[in-house]
Amino acid sequence: MAMRAGIGYDIHARATGRPLVLGGVRFETDWGLDGHSDADVLAHAIGDALLGAASLGDLGHHFPPDDEKWRNVSSLKLLRLIRALLDGRGARIINVDATVVAAEPKLAPARDAMRENLARALKLAGGSVSVKATTNESLDALGRGEGIAAWAIAMVEVAD
Repeated sequence: MAMRAGIGYDIHARATGRPLVLGGVRFETDWGLDGHSDADVLAHAIGDALLGAASLGDLGHHFPPDDEKWRNVSSLKLLRLIRALLDGRGARIINVDATVVAAEPKLAPARDAMRENLARALKLAGGSVSVKATTNESLDALGRGEGIAAWAIAMVEVAD
């Protein structure tokens, strides 16, 4: 078995008339993020990191945005499907670390719920999932609240 790291990144623009979902938590806002699924940038970044660590491509390959089957789907479901792909290859997720970049809303009150949702979807102990948040200090589009982005890294043990 070999240890492999994968990195994931996702960004979505702010959109009115959509719910804001991050880490499977629905935030009470009058806006959400534009996207084909539920636009959960945190789950998407983690999914890409896991797929990358196992050399399995990316989210767009497995869940194409032009496939209506994935419209408005929960990104936690996508993570469960990614976990099943990894299991099918004998891979074992060691840990996931992610950072959300958002001017608003405040994420700290929901951090534990996000971690628990992500860990449950990935069948991991809560201590194996880390979620952090930051702002871009009013610099650039993210800092002005025009969207939200997330970065993630995953460590996976795979058959060599």
